[in-house]
Amino acid sequence: MEKSLEYDQIRHYHDKGFLSPINVLTRDEIQTFNSEIEAFEKASGQPIDFPYKSRCHQIFSWADTLVHHPKILDAVEDVIGPDILCYHATLWIKPPQSNSFVRWHQDGTYFSLEPAVHVTAWVALTIADDDAGCMQVIPGSHKNEFLEHNDDSNPDNLIPRGQGLAINVNTEHAVSMPLEAGQMSLHHTKLFHASFNNKRDTRRIGFGISYIPTSTKDIGKTKAHALLVRGKDNYNNFLPEKRLIEPHTPEQYEYHLSLMKQFRKRQDEGALFSKAHLD
Repeated sequence: MEKSLEYDQIRHYHDKGFLSPINVLTRDEIQTFNSEIEAFEKASGQPIDFPYKSRCHQIFSWADTLVHHPKILDAVEDVIGPDILCYHATLWIKPPQSNSFVRWHQDGTYFSLEPAVHVTAWVALTIADDDAGCMQVIPGSHKNEFLEHNDDSNPDNLIPRGQGLAINVNTEHAVSMPLEAGQMSLHHTKLFHASFNNKRDTRRIGFGISYIPTSTKDIGKTKAHALLVRGKDNYNNFLPEKRLIEPHTPEQYEYHLSLMKQFRKRQDEGALFSKAHLD
């Protein structure tokens, strides 16, 4: 099969731990997805937030379309192979002129997945440049093991637990990953990354999708669900997650809530295990 990424791009991902930018969405797709987000917010009377911002491919048709998007999966396949599970997905919204941020962290610290080869596809639905508080990364930091993380109660932190690296991160060689709407970046689960304040007068909206090869093992105490989005699953290491059937039905909200309770339980167990292991 012809590859989506060039050889040098694939090598850069494996060597540096990230790749950006990659063109994936058309203008019509961007407009459609943002219109659907705004329609839900108008109907609910508030911006999308937790729990709907997490695993939202089980709530919204636009998110279901994105986790199955051929151009996204083509690039992901080039770095982790043809048999792909979606482990998790999160909508990241920074209000205009806001202090919202995400601490320096590694994505998979509490995921309990082995080996740690999960890749995050971060898709920009609006402009995500330096002014908007785009993601910053430390090139090559994915070659570290998972390091100690701790919690942070700052309400401006977009991660609900607030967790971030407990060490002082040397940002001398930090690199920004600015994106235009419709572009995405890829980054490795162990890569140090963060994002900071949105100084623009418009919202910064991005959708982060966690993908893993079907061969990945679930080593968590609580069994995880994962959604097959491409290829075949010959390993059955995860409970099979059902694809979105009908958005916004009581049954769908109930299923989403059950998945979120399970995911948060795994995160909490992973945090306790990580702390005990490091101590």
